[in-house]
Amino acid sequence: MTVEKLVEQLQALWEEHRSQIYVVIGLVLAVGFWWWHTHQPVTDAVGATSQSSAYSATSAVTSSLATSTENGSGRVWVDVKGAVNKPGVYHLKKGARVQEAIAAAGSQTALADLNQVNLAKELQDQQVVYVPAQGEKVADATTATTGTTDATSATSQSGQGDSVNLNTATKEQLQTIDGIGDKKADKIIAYRQEHGGFKTVEDLKNVDGFGDKTVAKIKDRLAV
Repeated sequence: MTVEKLVEQLQALWEEHRSQIYVVIGLVLAVGFWWWHTHQPVTDAVGATSQSSAYSATSAVTSSLATSTENGSGRVWVDVKGAVNKPGVYHLKKGARVQEAIAAAGSQTALADLNQVNLAKELQDQQVVYVPAQGEKVADATTATTGTTDATSATSQSGQGDSVNLNTATKEQLQTIDGIGDKKADKIIAYRQEHGGFKTVEDLKNVDGFGDKTVAKIKDRLAV
């Protein structure tokens, strides 16, 4: 069969089945459009699902960070000293009581005198809890000089004016006494934290920078 005859036969078939060929082409185009149309929403749905998952993950991380921050702010640091088995600094939940701080420090020793300690007192951040031994007298064993004290408890009235309490006064209140500056006030606070407070005004002589003359000059303004 020559090429010319093959072309003639194809032309004859085209003329004879032209309408059917158009129908087939139309069906192919219709099927192609239908396939594209049905698959397009699936792609969008997948994208929406991915965005939703990403948003959920971000929300979860944000929530976790917020919870972590809240937990961090809901804790207090306390320094437990005196007649306990494991004195030291402990990290307790906010709202904890003195009894919990003592328990965290390995509980009290056999020589401890808990009658001088308010076990139900709520702990404050940076507080010192001092547990005295039997026979030892402490001005305020439940707090043993906390970082913050009320002005009303730090001073007491006397005939010559306000007396500053060495065991409860703040740094600023100590500095109202002539001869006690910034550094000496820090030394007083450090001493009472380490020794559980001053038993008498004369104990101030044990603090570096306070000799007999200095104490004699200011003792009328001091109290324990």
